[in-house]
Amino acid sequence: MGTVLPVAGSLRDDLVCELHRPPATERADGSSPLAGLSGAPLFAGATLLGLVKEIPRGRGHRRVVCVPLRSVFAVEGFRAAFATLAAVTVLDLVTGVPPEDQRYEQEYAEAIGAAYRKTKIFGLDELNKRDSEWDLDTAYLSLEARPKASDPPQAGRTLTDSAPQRIDALLASRPRVLIRGEAGAGKTTLVWWLAAHAAAGRLGPGLADLNALVPFVVPLRSLRAQGATFPLPAQLPTAARLVVDAAPEGWAGRVLRTGQALLLVDGLDEVPQEDREEAHRWLAALLDRYPRTRCVVTVRPMAVEPDWLKYARFEELRLLPMNDEDITAFIAAWHRAARLDSGPHEDLDELERDLSEQFKQNSNLKGLARTPLLCAVICALHRLRQGFLPDTRWKLYEAALRMLLGNRDQQRKVEAPEGIEISAEECTELLQRIAVWLVREGQSEFTREQALRRLERALSGMENVRAQGGADDVLRHLLNRSGLLQERADNVFQFTHRTFQDFLAAKEFVDDGHLGELLRHASEEQQWQDVILLAAGHCGRRDRAALVNGLLDAASRQRGHQDRAKIEVLAARCAQNTAYFDESTSRRVGDHIKALLPPRDVEAVTLLARLGPPVLGHLPAPADTPREALADVVALINRVGGAEAIEHAGAWAAAHPGTVDLFTTEWSRYPAERYAREVLARLDLREARLHVETRWQLAQLPHVPDAQRLWITVPPDLTAVELHRALRGRTMTALRLNSTERLSDLAFLRDSAERLEDLEVLRGSGLRDLSQIALLPRLASLGLLDVAAQEVDLSPLGSAPALRTLLFGSSTDLHLAQLPVLPGVSTLHLEADQVAGFDALSRWPALGHLELAPSSSATTRRLLAYVRGRPGIGRLGVALSSVAALAGVAPLPGVRHLDLWLANSDGDLGAVLAVFPALTTVDLAVGTVQAGSWNPAALLRRPGLTVTVNGGPLAPQA
Repeated sequence: MGTVLPVAGSLRDDLVCELHRPPATERADGSSPLAGLSGAPLFAGATLLGLVKEIPRGRGHRRVVCVPLRSVFAVEGFRAAFATLAAVTVLDLVTGVPPEDQRYEQEYAEAIGAAYRKTKIFGLDELNKRDSEWDLDTAYLSLEARPKASDPPQAGRTLTDSAPQRIDALLASRPRVLIRGEAGAGKTTLVWWLAAHAAAGRLGPGLADLNALVPFVVPLRSLRAQGATFPLPAQLPTAARLVVDAAPEGWAGRVLRTGQALLLVDGLDEVPQEDREEAHRWLAALLDRYPRTRCVVTVRPMAVEPDWLKYARFEELRLLPMNDEDITAFIAAWHRAARLDSGPHEDLDELERDLSEQFKQNSNLKGLARTPLLCAVICALHRLRQGFLPDTRWKLYEAALRMLLGNRDQQRKVEAPEGIEISAEECTELLQRIAVWLVREGQSEFTREQALRRLERALSGMENVRAQGGADDVLRHLLNRSGLLQERADNVFQFTHRTFQDFLAAKEFVDDGHLGELLRHASEEQQWQDVILLAAGHCGRRDRAALVNGLLDAASRQRGHQDRAKIEVLAARCAQNTAYFDESTSRRVGDHIKALLPPRDVEAVTLLARLGPPVLGHLPAPADTPREALADVVALINRVGGAEAIEHAGAWAAAHPGTVDLFTTEWSRYPAERYAREVLARLDLREARLHVETRWQLAQLPHVPDAQRLWITVPPDLTAVELHRALRGRTMTALRLNSTERLSDLAFLRDSAERLEDLEVLRGSGLRDLSQIALLPRLASLGLLDVAAQEVDLSPLGSAPALRTLLFGSSTDLHLAQLPVLPGVSTLHLEADQVAGFDALSRWPALGHLELAPSSSATTRRLLAYVRGRPGIGRLGVALSSVAALAGVAPLPGVRHLDLWLANSDGDLGAVLAVFPALTTVDLAVGTVQAGSWNPAALLRRPGLTVTVNGGPLAPQA
C-alpha cells in the first residue's frame, strides 16, 4: 500500500507512488527488493493507474515510478490494438492480502472508529447524547510524559534525555511501552485515541507508521467482568466486544505474523494481584510468538513493580500532571462543548474567564485540576455553583456526586420517566452496594444479573423504593438517571469512572463499620489503598483516628522497607485535610514520615510526592542534607512543585549552588513567572541547561538573562517570528530545539547567535534553508535530526569554520557525497535507514570518531567495511541486534574505543574482541539484559580493557 505523489513526477509526466512501509528485507548486495518489477500494474482499489517503469535509488526502496495510464492510451498504436479486443477480461485484484481479509479489515476499522472515536464529557450529560460525547478528533489533549530515568541509553536516541515530552512524541520511537498514570490521568482516553486514529489512518507525521497497523484493544476490566481468560490471537478481535461480524479464519494471526498489529492493553491494574503473573506470561508469550507487534500497556503508578515488562523490551513512561497551559486548553475545550446547549441567559464566556482567573490566583485549586477527570469535574461544578468551588479533593468528589445525583431532573422538569422517584440519598445507598461488591471482587465491570442480586438485597431495607418497583426497575432508573453508570457493552456495565466507584465503596465500608476489613487489605494492591484514602474522608473524628493508627500498626508489621513506606504514606494522606485530628496521632504520623526522609531512591521520591506540599515541611534543613541524598531531595521538591514548593526550591538552590542542573530541568512544575524571578534568577546559569517547554516560559526569559544554554521544546503553534522575538539580543552558547517540524529555516537566530557554539535541531523535517549556519562563526557542534537530506541544500555546513562535531539524521536515504567536505570535523554521528557513499568521508582528514545509529544491515556492513580501511578512525559507535551479528566480520584493528548498542544480550562477548582486537575501551548500551544469556568472561580477562554496561561496570556472570 502507498500514496500517489502527484507533484513528484509532474516534470517528467510520471506517476510516482511512495509505499507506506519498506517492501521487504534488503538484498545482501544492497539492491532494491523491488528490482524486476517493471511492467507491473499499479492499482487504486480495482482501478488501474499505470505501469511500473523504474525503481529509483535510495528512499528506503519505498518509491515506484510508473507510466500513467493516460500516457499509455496517448500512443495511437496502443489505442488501435485495444479497439480490436472483442471483450475486456475483468481481473480480480491481486495483493499480498487475501481479498476477504481486505474487506474485513475495512469493516473492523469502521467498528473500531465507532467504538472509540468519542468520549464522554463529564458534567455535560444534560446535553443530548450526540453532543455529550466528545469527538476525539478535536477533544484529545496530548499530555506530557517522562521516560523512566534509569532506562539505559537507547541507540538512535543519543540526543534525547529524560525531560518531559508530549506522549505521542515519545510513542513514535518506542515500539513497546508501559504507561503509568494516576486515576483520571487520561490513560484510557489515550488508548481510545490511538485505536480510533490508527484504524482510520489519521495519526500525524510523528506516529504515521501506526496508520498502517490494525489496532487490537484489550480492555482488561471487561474481560474480568465477563469471566474471560486472556485472549488467544484468534480472540483478539472480539476482546473489545466490537459491533462487527466474525473475522475470517486465521485473520488475527496473519495480522500479527506480518507485524501489522498494534496491541493496546488497557488497565493492567484492573487484573487482580493474584492474576498479574498470568497476565505477564500471556503478554510475554504473545509478543515472543509475534515479535514485530507494537504494544502499549496502561497501568496505575504503583500497581506493578518497576521494570515489570523490561525483559520483553518495554520502556516505561509516566504520564505527568497537566501543566498550566494544558489546564488552560482543557478549560477552553470544555466550555466550547458546554456552549452547544447552554441557555440564553447563561454567560459561559464569563464563567470561563472567571474560572481561568481562579486558577491563576488559587494554587490549591490548580493543584486539584492536574488530571483531565478532575479538571472536568471542576469545570462542571464551577458552572453549577456559579463560581464557588470545593477546596479539597475529597470535597470535590462529594460535590460531583451530589451534582450527578441531585435535582437535575427537577431542574429540567423531567418527572419520573421510569415511573420511579428516588432521592439522592437513596441512589447513593443503592450504588454503594454495587460499588463495594466490585471492590471486594477486584472488578470494575458487572453484568445485569450481578447488579440485580446486589440491589435485591439492598431493597429489603428500603421500603419507599421497593414500593415503586423491583430490582430490574431500579437498575433501569440508575442507568438512565444517575449519571454514574454506563453500559460498556451488551449486558456489561461500569461506573463512569472508577474513582466514583471507589468513593461509593469507601462510604459503604465506613457506613457498615468495616474499617477492619479495609485495614486487612492495606498492604495489597493500589485499588484497596485508593478506597482506604477515600474512606478517610467519610470517617467521623473517632473512626478517622482509628483508621490512621490502624494503618501505622499495619505498616510496622511489614518486613520490606518499600512495603512499609507505602502504608505509612497512605496513613499520612488519610490524616490530611481534616478539620480536627488528635495531637498524639498527628505526632505519630509526623514521626513516621520524618523517618522516611530524606528519600533514598526514585521510588521513594514518587511515593512521598503523593503527600503534596505538607511533606516539604518535614525535610531536613538544606545545610543538614547529606550530599548523597541531595539529588533525591531536590527531585522530591520538584515532584511536589507548584507555588508552595518555590520557597523550598530557592532555599536548596542557594545552599547548594552545585545543584543548578537539578532546578533548570523542572521549570514546568512551577508557576512560570514566580519560579523565574525567585529561583532561576538567583542561580548561576551560564553553564547550566535551562529547559523551556511552554510559551509562558519563553515569555519569562528576560528574567533570566544569564541563561546561555537553552533546551527549548517548541510549542506546536509557535511561529518563527515569535521564536526570534523571544531570543533576540540574548547571548547564547548552546541551543537545542525540539519539535521544530514547522520551522523552514534558522533565520530566528540572526540576532542572538554570535557566540553560539553548540546547536541541535531535533525533528527538523520542515527545514529547507540552512544558510544561517554560515553566519555562526563559533559553531563547534551541530546536530540536525530528521532533516530531509535530499530536499535541502547542505552546502552551508561547509561554511562553518569552527565546526568539529556533526550529528546528522536524515528522514530520507543519505548518500554521504551530499554532505560538503568538512575538513575540521573530527566526530560524525549519522542517523538514517540507508546510508551509502562512505568513501566520501576519506576527504575529511580530521575524522577520528564515527557513529551510526540503528540502520539497515546493509548500511552497517558498509560502515564496517569502510572503517576497516581507515586506521585514523579510532572510535566507532554502531548498533546491532546482538553480538551474534558480528559473526563473519573481518577484524578492524584501528578501533580502540567502541560504543556498542545492542538490542539484547544474546551471544558471546568474545566476538567483540575478535572483530576489534585493539580495543582499550568498550561502552555497551543493552536494551534487554537477561541472566545467563551472554558470556562476559572474554572481556573480563582482557588486561587493560575498560568495559561499561549501561553506564556501570561489567559484572562477572553469576
